[in-house]
Amino acid sequence: QVQLVESGGGLVQAGGSLRLSCAASGSIASINVMGWYRQAPGKQRELVAVMSTGGHTNYADSVKGRFTISRENAKNMVYLQMNSLKPEYTAVYYCHHNQAWRDYWGQGTQVTVSS
Repeated sequence: QVQLVESGGGLVQAGGSLRLSCAASGSIASINVMGWYRQAPGKQRELVAVMSTGGHTNYADSVKGRFTISRENAKNMVYLQMNSLKPEYTAVYYCHHNQAWRDYWGQGTQVTVSS
């Protein structure tokens, strides 16, 4: 089992920045993918950015150039630096971890961007 705990959400004005953090604990495999998804009210959960232990990344087109994902493998941490935030980025952001074809989710952290 893997447990994920997010932190860093909150309320920010448009154009501002936030940094999300996620700590993974439990039986962590040496090869895994960690990242972030988000779900806005009335919408499906969507990928924001993910990163493998090897450093490969995948970003949603809507956040390229604004968000940066990073991780500290030794600490089982993943981060999401979000810059130039827009109101349409308002959502619950979920930390995600995949290993051995199993998905794990955090409880989510609210990000609200005011106009």
